[in-house]
Amino acid sequence: MAIGARIRQLNFKEIFILLKLFLPQPFYIFPTYRATRVTLKLCDRLFGKKHYQDNRENAFRHAYWNFLIAEKVFQKNNSVEESIIWAKKITDLHERMAPNKALARAMDLHNNEVGRNLFSNNPEESAVERLQDLMNSAVKITEPELSKFDKNQLVFIEE
Repeated sequence: MAIGARIRQLNFKEIFILLKLFLPQPFYIFPTYRATRVTLKLCDRLFGKKHYQDNRENAFRHAYWNFLIAEKVFQKNNSVEESIIWAKKITDLHERMAPNKALARAMDLHNNEVGRNLFSNNPEESAVERLQDLMNSAVKITEPELSKFDKNQLVFIEE
């Protein structure tokens, strides 16, 4: 779904929540938006529409999105920790506003964390190749309890 179309679908409560999040950090709006656009364009180019399913490609997208949000915000604040906190806030909010079934939500939250961990461990790294390697070794899950999985390992539901 296009970003603009998703924004137009927001109800008043969702708009209020977004405003409340962005008002204290208005300079994070554009880096977050750019990271989202770049992520979707790259995933469309690499995977077509496959990344909209609960598969390896979707795992890549979530991790890359989080890495890229943190990277773009880091360019504004020069703080790895603050950038990771922001990426978590915005992507956790996304998961609350676009709810999935428990297994898909757990998968998305886990893969989001993988992207943030990748940024935290090496903010200068190019994430695409590393995440493609992680995507190829991703583990299929069948239950939402993911505490046993490494925070540097992507997970997916469907082949």
